[in-house]
Amino acid sequence: MTNGALNQSITYQNLLDLLLVANSAVVGSDLFQAVRVKAVECWATPILGQVATVEVVYDGNTAGMIGDQRIHTDSSMGIEPAHIIARPAPRSLAAMFQESSANPAFFIDVPAGAVVDVLLSFKQPMLGNAVAAQNALVGATIGAVYARGLDGLAVATSKALPPTGVQSI
Repeated sequence: MTNGALNQSITYQNLLDLLLVANSAVVGSDLFQAVRVKAVECWATPILGQVATVEVVYDGNTAGMIGDQRIHTDSSMGIEPAHIIARPAPRSLAAMFQESSANPAFFIDVPAGAVVDVLLSFKQPMLGNAVAAQNALVGATIGAVYARGLDGLAVATSKALPPTGVQSI
């Protein structure tokens, strides 16, 4: 669920930082080596008299490759929520396993209070190569598994919080 408007690209690094293990109180490593996007589903209920719009684009801006560039969007007013299920094109970068990088997996634009459900597949390396999380942890317990926001930030600063009931940092 978003606690603020989310209007940004979500990178493969952000997606892999969703689940991490604490190496120390301030250093974490991603649990998985690669990720692919199966779908992004968004809901947003409009404020009375206003319009709510949700949008997802698989832009895939990487040298030599582009995403499907289709804009998956819905707008709604009244009591009906805006709702989309956006799946990447089968041969796009987002639909294939990608390692941690600053390349965008998708662009998302949703208002505060929107619900974003991201369906992902992860791959674990056989050699156990650990990739460090992008942002430092604060007060983590060594060996504990934590969740971060969709934007890769700690819960205290994230606009897209992990589900309740998940240990987050």
